Amino acid sequence: MIAVVRRALESPRQITAAATTAEDAADEKLPLIGRSPAMQEIYRTLARLMATDLTVLITGESGTGKELVARALHDYGKRRAGPFVAINMAAIPRELIESELFGHEKGAFTGATHRSAGRFEQSEGGTLFLDEIGDMPAEAQTRLLRVLQEGEYTTVGGRAAIRANVRIVAATHHDLRQLISQGQFREDLYFRLNVVPIRLPPLRERTVDIPELIRHFMGRTGSEGLLPKLIDAAAMERLKAYRWPGNVRELENLVRRLAALYSEEVIGVDVVEAELADVSSSSIEPDADGLGGSVERHLRTYFGIHGDTLPAAGLFDRVIREVERPMIMLTLEATRGNQIRAAEVLGLNRNTLRKKIRELNIPVIRGGTR
Repeated sequence: MIAVVRRALESPRQITAAATTAEDAADEKLPLIGRSPAMQEIYRTLARLMATDLTVLITGESGTGKELVARALHDYGKRRAGPFVAINMAAIPRELIESELFGHEKGAFTGATHRSAGRFEQSEGGTLFLDEIGDMPAEAQTRLLRVLQEGEYTTVGGRAAIRANVRIVAATHHDLRQLISQGQFREDLYFRLNVVPIRLPPLRERTVDIPELIRHFMGRTGSEGLLPKLIDAAAMERLKAYRWPGNVRELENLVRRLAALYSEEVIGVDVVEAELADVSSSSIEPDADGLGGSVERHLRTYFGIHGDTLPAAGLFDRVIREVERPMIMLTLEATRGNQIRAAEVLGLNRNTLRKKIRELNIPVIRGGTR
């Protein structure tokens, strides 16, 4: 409190309340970037929720940072000493969802050779993040509703009730009210989850945050052995005018690509136009000529921008790195962080996979990549 008062006394009088809130959020190291009015409202909501156990429903388009908000609620809340467990409902086969959530007893079904703890048990004393809750099948919705109502659950094949001691944070990119009207989501479950709603705005609604986001992502490229770039004024305005269908995740990928593939210290509007045009054309026909064709188009544009000059040395390694990182990240997500299974899928030695995870700075947690 003393530190906060001291900062307030030392700050110029003309600093707005919104800016002060953003600075306080940055001081607290919240994993969120932005000073726009929309982000200020999210900071205020998070501040009110930190000392509570209220159930939260986070909505927003893909790539807006829903898991970052869920982690912030956990890492700075009253349950931060407990585990944070995430489960993507869209990535789990329908027949396995109940076992994933509630666990199963030995012999509960064919192949259940031992008892397995579910995500509720794994997150005991902490936070359970139910991502893409709109994709949960109806039978699992009924069981989840019962847990929220009664505060206890049973494992698949079990009889003894287990007390649930977790905070629930759910997220979805769907319009749950529309799913309710279509009979695909339970209205009573919606009201149980929607105790505190948080809507994350798409990037096109907070373009004022784009320069700060770019500086943040450029700063992170240094840890990958890349040289950060500067974006000139015209290029920045073009980035602000873009619609960003992939939101912050798309912006981060673009920044990493600019840092990896271009030798210029200052990125101009011609480079940005070429990158955005390449993204737009590939989004129209994503599978027209496969991955190789997409890479070829991108590299043709890249060489064309350099004109009569050649790119900086090391292009092969930079391009391979750009392909390797998402391939390994997505494989780890598919195997829920199981590196042995990921190595088998990738056809790599386990030690080689571990080395690449370190080199590419890919954080890994059990249950998925972070």
